[in-house]
Amino acid sequence: MRIDVKKTYKLYIGGAFPRSESGRCYEILGAKGKFIANPAQASRKDLRDAVVAARSAFPGWSSATAFNRGQILYRIAEIMEGRSSQFVDEIVAVEGCTPTAAQKQVREAIDLWVWYSGWCDKIGSIYGSTNQVSGAFYNFTIPEPVGVVGAFAPQKSSLLGLVQTLAPIIAAGNTSVCVASEKFPLSAITLSEVLATSDLPAGVVNLLTGITSELAPWMGAHMDVDAIDTTGLSATQDKEARIAGAENLKRISAFKSDVSPQRILAFMEHKTVWHPIGL
Repeated sequence: MRIDVKKTYKLYIGGAFPRSESGRCYEILGAKGKFIANPAQASRKDLRDAVVAARSAFPGWSSATAFNRGQILYRIAEIMEGRSSQFVDEIVAVEGCTPTAAQKQVREAIDLWVWYSGWCDKIGSIYGSTNQVSGAFYNFTIPEPVGVVGAFAPQKSSLLGLVQTLAPIIAAGNTSVCVASEKFPLSAITLSEVLATSDLPAGVVNLLTGITSELAPWMGAHMDVDAIDTTGLSATQDKEARIAGAENLKRISAFKSDVSPQRILAFMEHKTVWHPIGL
C-alpha cells in the first residue's frame, strides 16, 4: 500500500520557501473538521525578512517598463490556468464549497490577473497629465509606485481575495509583503509556487501565513513599509495598524470595491516634473 506524499506548506520570502524561523505552525481543518495541513506560522523575524526582500527588489521592479510588468502578470495567469485543478481541490477542501463554486473562484482569479496586466501600461497615460504652464517649460504629472506595500488578504476567500489584494499593488510597480487569509491559507502558498515559476523577480511578492492579529501591529510599526492595504483586517486590527503606521506616515487604505483601477492608484504617488523647452 502506497503512503501519500503530503504537501509541505511553507512561507514565500525573497523567491525562496523557508519554514518560519520560529519553527511554529498552526492547524488548518477542512469544512467538515478534518485535518488538512500545518502551514507555517510567520514570526516577527519572518516579516522583517520579507520586508528586506521586498525593499531589495523594489528598484528593479519599479524601473521595469510598464509593458514588461503587464507581460509578467499575464504569465502568472497562464501558469495558474495550467494548475487550476489544484486550486479547485484546495478551495473545496478548506472552504467546503462545491467544485463548481471553486472553479468559478479560480476562473475569476485568473481573469483578474489578465485584467490588471492590461492596466500596467495604461494607468500612467490615463491618470498622468501634461500641464499647461506659463513659461518655457514642459510640466508633466506622472503616477509612480510608492514602495513596499504591506497587505492583508480578506479572510473570507482562499484565492480570489488574495489576488484582488495583490495584483493591483504589483501592477503599480510596488513590491509587497502579503499576509494570506488565516483560515484559508493553502491557495496562497500554491499561488506562491506559481509566482516562483513565472518571470516575476524574487522579492517582488512575499507571502506569509500565520496569525493575522500578531502580524498586523508589526506590519504597521515597521519603518520600512511605505503603505498598507488593511482590507483583510477586522475593525480593531485596522485601528491598531493605523495607529502604529502613523509614526512614519504610512499610506493606509481599505477597499470596498473588489476590482478597480483606484486600487492601483491608492499605492502610487503623483509626481510633477519640470523640463525646460529646448531651443
